[in-house]
Parts: sequence; structure tokens; C-alpha cells
Amino acid sequence: MIRRVELDKNLDELRNLLRQMAEHVINALEGAVLSLQKQDTSRAQEIVQADVHLNELEEKIMDIGSRLIVTQQPVAKDLRRIIVAFRISSDLERMGDLALDVAKVTLRIQGQDLIKPLVDIPRMAEIVQLMTSEAITAYLDENTDLAHKMAMDDDQVDHLYSSMINDLYTYMVEKPESVAQAMLLTLVGRYIERIADHATNIGESVVYLVTGKRPDLNM
Repeated sequence: MIRRVELDKNLDELRNLLRQMAEHVINALEGAVLSLQKQDTSRAQEIVQADVHLNELEEKIMDIGSRLIVTQQPVAKDLRRIIVAFRISSDLERMGDLALDVAKVTLRIQGQDLIKPLVDIPRMAEIVQLMTSEAITAYLDENTDLAHKMAMDDDQVDHLYSSMINDLYTYMVEKPESVAQAMLLTLVGRYIERIADHATNIGESVVYLVTGKRPDLNM
């Protein structure tokens, strides 16, 4: 009984740390896109400096999970809970890195006027922030219906990304002087699109947690 209480306490701690990681990713992406829109290099630098906190959270998850495997020898769903925590923390850490990459684009542009108003990038980021929030909610609630929703949301992001790429390529042809910045903006779109892919990975992990089978939602 004592071991069960201790196991449950540590599993709750894993869930809390993953929730914190998701909140960090959401805030980092929101701030990174705002820094790009407003060419706010100070905000971008803050996001770069705060990334270490996300790495610390991932390390805590790895430490707790590894200790549980060694000391508690969990089986069945308890073991899946730990494995899933490792997978989700890895996805969230990568999502944070990609949000950081968006902020770094602001620093590379260094206060230049944007070649065109940002439309698709903020919309993509808005969807991805919601995906991240819903992905972690699906995990905390073990909600497979919400987990499967990631695939539909990812399709929206992919569509916006394709539209953005087409617009920027047309812009580069018409205004060759815009090529350098336009290429950086295409990278931003790619970073956000990849964050959506990782959110979808979290959805897959939730389904695996509940059913023991991992679907392919990134199709």
C-alpha cells in the first residue's frame, strides 16, 4: 500500500511537470511570434534566455521516471505512464526549441521593417498554441477523442503553411530584394509547422497510454 501511494504521488508529479512544460511552450511561442510582429528584440532575447527552464523540467521528468522504474518496477499501465511521460517531455522540449528558433529569427532580422504584414504565421501559431493546450489536456484527462483531434488541427496548420510558402515565393519573384527576409519567414513557418507535428505526436502518446497501441496521426 505504501509503495502504491508513493508511485501515485510521483506519477502526479510527472503530470504536473508536463503541464508546466506545455505552458512554457505556449507562452514561448506566443511571445516569439509577437516579438517577430513587433520586431521586439528584447522580448525575443527573454525567450532565448528562458529556454533553460524547459530543459530543467525535462531533466526532472527523466530523473523521477527513471527512479520509479528502478525502485517501483511498475508494470502494465503504470509503466506506460512513465514511458509516455518520457515521450511527451521529449516532444515538448523540441517544441520549446522550435519556439526559440522563431525568436532567433527576430534577432536575425534585427529591427528591419517586415516585407509584408504577417497573416498566416500568427494564425498558424494560434492554432498550434491551442493544439499544445489540448494535447496536454488530452494527456491529463486520458481523452483519446481530444487526442485524435490533433490530426485535424495539424491539417489546418499544413494548409496555412503551404499557402504562406506560395505567397512568399511569389513575393520573392516580384521583389528580389526581399529574398533574404522572405527566406527567414519561410523558416518561421516551418518551425511552427513542426511544433504542430510534435503536438500530434503527443496525441499519439495519449492514445498509446489509454489503449496500449500507438496510432499514426501524422499522415
